[in-house]
Amino acid sequence: AALSDMVVPYGSADPMHSWKAVHDGTEYGLGFFSNSLTLGCDCLGEIHYLDANFLFFDGSVRKRESAICIHEEDFGIQWKHSDDQGGASEVRRSRRLVISTICTIGNYDYGLFWYLYLDGTIQFEVKLTGIIGISAYDESLHNDQQDPRVAEELVGPIHQHLFCVRLDWDLEGGKNQLLESNVETLPKSDENPYGMQFKAVSTHLKNEEEAKRDISPATSRVWKVVNPSKKNSLGLPVAYKLLPGNTPTLFAHHDSPAGTRASFAKHNLWATPFQKEEMFAAGPNTVMHSGEGGLDDITSSNRDISECDLVTWHTFGVTHVPRPEDWPVMPVEYCGFHLIPVGFFDKNPTINLP
Repeated sequence: AALSDMVVPYGSADPMHSWKAVHDGTEYGLGFFSNSLTLGCDCLGEIHYLDANFLFFDGSVRKRESAICIHEEDFGIQWKHSDDQGGASEVRRSRRLVISTICTIGNYDYGLFWYLYLDGTIQFEVKLTGIIGISAYDESLHNDQQDPRVAEELVGPIHQHLFCVRLDWDLEGGKNQLLESNVETLPKSDENPYGMQFKAVSTHLKNEEEAKRDISPATSRVWKVVNPSKKNSLGLPVAYKLLPGNTPTLFAHHDSPAGTRASFAKHNLWATPFQKEEMFAAGPNTVMHSGEGGLDDITSSNRDISECDLVTWHTFGVTHVPRPEDWPVMPVEYCGFHLIPVGFFDKNPTINLP
């Protein structure tokens, strides 16, 4: 898994901001601008730090000390049940392994957190903070729909932060399939007299065009990666599901500079067969480029993905409408996704936690 790229398109008409759609992920480089983390604030508890080496502009190697933090933390209840009849109660605590780094790109700070849970769930979370972009408030020119006021003399332009994570699956080895699950309401009938029945319907996405998908909270949409050749004790194929958050796609027109240079932001999901040179959601050389080599180009031949060495690309993020509480330093805002086992285990793997 890797954060392949991210883009920050601005929606303001203000000439100071209207042209902005910076690729913080590759034009700047999230890893390159990672912080050296500080004990007692960025990470807490029993901590292991990792240094990181980066190639500098002159070809030299620079070390960033304590760029990555690994620690474990309590995360509340893992599972619980109380027996009303017998009076017994059982509860187990959840813990998660946290692998994190924090990057500062100009005025914004991004915390990148991987969480590994005891039940096999994997979560990726971005914590957005720092200082928002601003302009001077001019009452005669002010447009509150695009540049909300954040202080007496300041406005903050509306904008988005859109991330794309590349997931190279290899689920249980071999070839994988990509399925989409949607929940549908059944019509009233003799078999459904109360009109309360609904069902989960899975659709096999078989090529790159079919796999260009967006979230649908109204149908509880999730995407599942399945290994049809590996079965659990019930004889069902093992799988993991990608559970997206409540996330937008790109609001800018798809033929805009942002839409052509960051084509990954047009959809929440893309899928491709693995190719070692296809690593970058917006193309390998994004600095001042016009959009070549991104996911639009990568998927242009509509390759078969019906059963392959599968790679999925998940786009997620936030649309930031600034508010006074975001000034002078923005409280953390969150976005991300979960990867959750579906039949990967034969039962709750945390049932016998001490």
